[in-house]
Amino acid sequence: MSILPQHNHYLTRSPTHNPWHRKRTICSATTTPTKPKSSPSQLTFEPQFVTPPNLVTSISTPPVLNDPSLQSTWSHRTWVATGCTTVLVSLAKAIAGAGDSHIWLEPMLAGYIGYILADLGSGVYHWGIDNYGDGSTPIFGNQIQAFQGHHKWPWTITRRQFANNLHALARTVAFFVLPVDLVCNDPTVNAFVGVCSGCIMFSQQFHAWAHGTKSKLPPIVVALQDVGLLVSRSQHGAHHRQPYNNNYCIVSGVWNEFLDKNKVFEALEMALYFKLGVRPRSWSEPTTDWTEETETASQVAVQ
Repeated sequence: MSILPQHNHYLTRSPTHNPWHRKRTICSATTTPTKPKSSPSQLTFEPQFVTPPNLVTSISTPPVLNDPSLQSTWSHRTWVATGCTTVLVSLAKAIAGAGDSHIWLEPMLAGYIGYILADLGSGVYHWGIDNYGDGSTPIFGNQIQAFQGHHKWPWTITRRQFANNLHALARTVAFFVLPVDLVCNDPTVNAFVGVCSGCIMFSQQFHAWAHGTKSKLPPIVVALQDVGLLVSRSQHGAHHRQPYNNNYCIVSGVWNEFLDKNKVFEALEMALYFKLGVRPRSWSEPTTDWTEETETASQVAVQ
C-alpha cells in the first residue's frame, strides 16, 4: 500500500477530438463560487445583512393651524362618552357598595392602588410604543406613529381637541370595564377598576397638560401638578431631551425615578434584544425625528 497522495483521474470527452483522453482534476483549498443562471420563472433568495429599519414613519409636512387630524369627530366623542360612563358606573357602584356595607377603607385603598398602577401601566405602554413598531404595526400602528412623531412636534398634543386625544384609550376602557360593571358588585373591585381605568383613559389629557404653559392651565391642574398628583411639566420635559429614554410615566410620574434609577426599561430592552433580536428605537443615535421642531407662526393656534 502506498502512502503517497492518491490522484484521481477521470476520463472526459474533448469537444474537438473524438478520441478519449485523460484530464487531471486537482482539488484546491480556494474555490470561486459561480453564480447560477436564473430564469424568469425561478426566484432566487439571497440572505443579506441590512441595517435595522427606521422605526419612525417620517411625516412629510408638519401640523398646521386647524389641522383636521387634530379635531374631534362624533365618533371620537361617542367613544369618550362611553368610556367615561363605564368608569363612572364602576365608581358609583363602589361608593354605593361601601355605603351599604359601611366598609370604606378597603375600597379607598383599592382605588389608591389602582391610581399607582395606572401610572406604572402608562409608563410601560409609553416605553413600548416609543421604542418598537411603526405606523404599519397591527392594532397599535396609529398610536405608535402618533407617540413617535410626538417627539418631533410635541406641542401638537396641546392643539388636539379633547375627544380626539382620548378616544383610542376610551374605546379600550369601555370594552374592558363594561363587563366588570355588569357582573361585579364588590365595592373593592369596582373602586380599583374605576380609578385605574379612569386614570389610564385620562392619561393622555394629563400628558397634554404636562406640555401646557402654566399660565394657560386651569389653576386646579397646576396645583395637582405641583403636589405630584399629576405628572409635572418639568418632569415630563426631561423625556423630550437626550437621551430620550426616561420619564415614560404620564399619570403622576411617581414611578419614573424608580424605573430610571434601577434601569428597568434598559433591562427589558436587553432581554427583548437577546430573545428576539429586536433593537429599541432609543439605542439609535438621535435623528431629526427625535429633535423638537418649534412652532411657526402659521402653526400657532388662536387662543
